[in-house]
Amino acid sequence: MENIKVGFIGYGNMAQAIIQGLLKAKAVANASIYVSSAHYDQLTIKTIGLDINPCKNNQEVVEKSDLIVLAVKPNIIENVVEEIKGLVANKIIVNVAAGYNYDKMKQIAKNFHCICTIPNLAVMAKEGIIVCEDKHSLDVIQLATFKKLFSKIGNLEFVASKQLSIAGTISGCAPAFTMMYVEALADAGVQFGLTRDQAYRLASQMIVGSGKMQLDTQLHPAQLKDMVCSPQGTTIKGVNSLAKDGFTGAVVRCIEAIEKG
Repeated sequence: MENIKVGFIGYGNMAQAIIQGLLKAKAVANASIYVSSAHYDQLTIKTIGLDINPCKNNQEVVEKSDLIVLAVKPNIIENVVEEIKGLVANKIIVNVAAGYNYDKMKQIAKNFHCICTIPNLAVMAKEGIIVCEDKHSLDVIQLATFKKLFSKIGNLEFVASKQLSIAGTISGCAPAFTMMYVEALADAGVQFGLTRDQAYRLASQMIVGSGKMQLDTQLHPAQLKDMVCSPQGTTIKGVNSLAKDGFTGAVVRCIEAIEKG
């Protein structure tokens, strides 16, 4: 977006993924990104070659930015809010810290124009999902600015506050499970003669294509599954093998384990 200045308080994996995505999308100029973290010396080393601006403290990030992403660990977010609360008038605050919804944020950040989100790591490839709480304190113009910027790196999915956790689990945690699936497929491919690189390419592109196919057609996943399963064919044998091994139940129990803590 033209001339917008974006700040990041925290420079962990998620902040770096968002920055990579924004730069790849040419959504923000390198020189318009400001970042801070607990260790300034390490930050300057980590940002070498990116042409973005490492800042000595959180206040500097806020003062120089129009939109600030809170990308810190939940256990320090209250301290961060205390540091910057006098500097945020008319600025857009995007929270990505886990465990903080709008109501919880407003208890510690009463004057913030804030929206709570759960991005997934695929934002780095401009193919992310950004779950957004539909309860927020952005005004109409601020919300439009947020949507215009972040839609360049992922699909924005607005959900009710009570659904923020489960939506974040499915979109935010499942990439790890999907990579386990990719690795398992690749192991099987290597067992039967593929190179490791070939197997990874085949498995990963299959997931990209399968997801896009469902999104584009809006067909029920079972319909798309059946389209691949010919009578007495190879695919139905694999489908039945997964069913016997409790594939669906294993996935559901995985999500339940996260949601129930």
